[in-house]
Amino acid sequence: MRHTKPLLLVQDNPEDALALQRALEDLGAFENTIHAPTVEGALAYLRSETNQKPALILLDVNQLDAAGIEFLKTTKSDPALGRIPVVVLSASPQRRDVLESFELNVAGYIVKPAEHAALVEAVKIIEDYWSLSYLPACRR
Repeated sequence: MRHTKPLLLVQDNPEDALALQRALEDLGAFENTIHAPTVEGALAYLRSETNQKPALILLDVNQLDAAGIEFLKTTKSDPALGRIPVVVLSASPQRRDVLESFELNVAGYIVKPAEHAALVEAVKIIEDYWSLSYLPACRR
């Protein structure tokens, strides 16, 4: 089952965001991708009553302002947002980042590959899994 809800990409690095958007386009994955280059922008999008809640959030926890973990704390403690699945897609293989992310109830943690073909494969696996998953209803 393909999701008609958007995917929210929280990525502050413009090159990484473009690479991820290209990978999504190569696969025809998710009909609508919203890119938030800042945690504040992502939260503003999520809290807006007029925006459709995403089916999935792809988050780089290593934002320049170190706000990725704070984003998880904020969203997972908010009843209106806490059920939206978050998959961390980050360049960091640091055990501390992985553990802290899972303590904050992420749905998965994937170390972002540097090569485009490997990135497309990682995004394909994420998309395949979430296209089969039944997601909890999120308030609009």
